[in-house]
Amino acid sequence: MKISIPLSTILLATLIAIPSFAQTTSTSPAGVSGRTSATQSAATDGQPNQQEMMKQMMELSKLNENHKLLTDLDGNWNYTIKFWMNPDPNAKPQESKGTAVRKSMMDGRFSTLDVTGKMEMPGPDGKKKEMTFKGHGIDGYDNVKKKFVGSWVDNMGTGIMFSEGTYDPATKTFTYTSEVEAIPGMKQQIREVIKVTDKDHHIFEWYENRGGQEVKTMEINYTRAGKK
Repeated sequence: MKISIPLSTILLATLIAIPSFAQTTSTSPAGVSGRTSATQSAATDGQPNQQEMMKQMMELSKLNENHKLLTDLDGNWNYTIKFWMNPDPNAKPQESKGTAVRKSMMDGRFSTLDVTGKMEMPGPDGKKKEMTFKGHGIDGYDNVKKKFVGSWVDNMGTGIMFSEGTYDPATKTFTYTSEVEAIPGMKQQIREVIKVTDKDHHIFEWYENRGGQEVKTMEINYTRAGKK
């Protein structure tokens, strides 16, 4: 049975739980300037000013231009993907195609991405076979961290990849960094780049750190399918 919990109930529970934490820190949340933090407004008994804390929480929940950058990518997309799996830098990449759907949720605070495609992958016997690839991502802009944040899962693993990133308005480019561990003990630093060409096209690039050297191993070209 699905149970809905009012937002006010959640906020109240949060405010009740915070006093013990507030006594150990005096750092105000990032992203709120020109506002006295709740811990600094604490009464003489060391308890935080709950009204001020509530104001900060509501302020941090507001949408801004960073969230719009993500909602602008909403819609249906066709994509062509290139993989550089061969260690030979002169080898031709594998290519395949697929579709993707981007949708906003939570009134534009987050954006979901669902990807479906076909690709050839080597099996245990070393022979390539076609498989269906499915992936799901969630992106957002965290007003506290002042960073873009994201998560990714797909049917080629059981882990969840978390990433944080920035946006360069001059080049219309998102840059995310993350760490993946596809095989136990084999952690790898990843850099993801999303270049927005125009409202109907963007390019995704995936770079892996291999022994201190960054290598581009994937590129996806997205084209909007129909009008937004």
